[in-house]
Parts: sequence; C-alpha cells; structure tokens
Amino acid sequence: MNAKQPSSDVQNASEKNRQSRPYGPWQIKTSAVMYEDPWVCVRRDEVIRPDGLDGTYAIVAVKPGVCVVAIDDDGNVHLTEEFHYAVGRVTLEGVSGGIEAGHTATETAHRELAEELGITAQRLIQLGVTDPFTSSVLSPTALFVAMGIRKGAATPEPTELIRPVVMSLEDAVEAVLLGQITHSPTCIILLRMAIQKAAVSVD
Repeated sequence: MNAKQPSSDVQNASEKNRQSRPYGPWQIKTSAVMYEDPWVCVRRDEVIRPDGLDGTYAIVAVKPGVCVVAIDDDGNVHLTEEFHYAVGRVTLEGVSGGIEAGHTATETAHRELAEELGITAQRLIQLGVTDPFTSSVLSPTALFVAMGIRKGAATPEPTELIRPVVMSLEDAVEAVLLGQITHSPTCIILLRMAIQKAAVSVD
C-alpha cells in the first residue's frame, strides 16, 4: 500500500462548506475537518436532522481502495496473512491497497498484486464496488478477481509483513462461513466467485 497522497474523494471530504445545503433528508449547515492525513479525513457536520432538530454528524472518509483475489488454473486462491493495526490481529484476506490520485482502480489492483504477492494477471474481472460500513464511514472499495496469473517476486513495503496463503476456493469459502475470514470485501469476492462457479457447473 502506498500512502503518498490523499485521494480526490478524501480531498473533497476535507473541504469546508459554509453554505447550508440539502443532503438526502438531512440539511448540512456547516462542515469542518477535525483531522486529516494521507489516508483518513474526519469531518464534522452541523446539521438539521430529518426530524427538524439541530444535530451533528461525524464522517470518517478513508481513501478509496481496491481488494483483489487471484485464482490460479488449479482453482486455488491466493490470499495474504498479515497483522492489521486497526483490529490488532493477524487477518486472512485478499490483496488490498489505496487508489492514488491519478490512478485507476484497475491500475491499483495490478500494482498491489505485484507488490504484495508478486503476481501478474492477464485478466482482471471487476465485481463492482462495496461500501464496508455506510453509517459513518466513507470507504468505497473496488472488487476484483485476477485470472491468468503468473507468480514472481513480491516487493512489499517495509511495514507490510505479509505471508502468502494459497488455498482452494472451497476452503476459502468455508473459512468465510466459519468466521475465519472477516475482511468484508474479501468475503464478498470469495462468495461471488463460489456462486459463479456453481452457476457454471449447473449450466
């Protein structure tokens, strides 16, 4: 993951807005940035709530990112095992990273695959975007499946102590169902892959 610049969405979220404006059933009176770094922006809005009362609302805007799961010709998925600071434990998940300004989600997915696992892919299939937590966190994550993969040398950042994990798609889905894989973008990708595989088998 690279944390050189805030994304355009985070930059937009950091702008102070002094004019009252509608926001769905809410009315935003003012917005102010309480904290900002290259990855995260915390914004506090003074609002008129849908019930007509005054209130406040805090939004945590995280740099938009990608999550990609690579699958090889034998039907095995390639995941990462790494300590993640926010949850304070080692997690098993797909390759993830933030989208830098001026880069596309597809470019980012290719870059992160190469950096974290040393994988190059002939084809990326985009599965859309997920919003992991919609009430107070803005963190759109583009989902990808990588196919036609070739393994090379990984070049992770110094803070990324990654152990590559290769397992069958079936075992990965079982890990999701057992609560052993909890990273929501990864869970979505694996379950969609399993459903698609089942649909192809039926056809």
